[in-house]
Amino acid sequence: MNIKFKREQADFKTKVYMQFLDVTDKIIEIIHKHKILDGFVSIQNLHTSSAIWCNENKPLLHKDLKDKLEKFAPVEGQYNHDNFDIRTVNMCDGECDNGHSHCKSIMFPTSIKLHIENGQLILGTWQRVFIIELDRPRPRSLSIAMMGFFKE
Repeated sequence: MNIKFKREQADFKTKVYMQFLDVTDKIIEIIHKHKILDGFVSIQNLHTSSAIWCNENKPLLHKDLKDKLEKFAPVEGQYNHDNFDIRTVNMCDGECDNGHSHCKSIMFPTSIKLHIENGQLILGTWQRVFIIELDRPRPRSLSIAMMGFFKE
């Protein structure tokens, strides 16, 4: 049996600012679709104004995190990123004031790696995988890469 690598993109749509979108079941679906038996899955966030997170699905925990993130980088704060008179890079049509979301995203990793054993995603008792929307509702994508031993 040889080690193989497979990757696919998973697309989602967030609905509100600071949404905790549970994507665990989609990750599991992809793992089962590709028939990986043992190995790793790397889940990479493809955006700089959202986050990937693995933790408990508890509304009060999410509220605590939202409150702390808002104190760290308030929406109404002043950000050089939002001054379109001086900003000269990475501009696009419909650019919005979202320096706060980029600042919040530094609190999270760009990707997370989880283990797969006997075809099952290994998670702790309460662990779930989330996209956290740190900006406005919009389409979001994750790159899901798996490496290990696959069923032939």
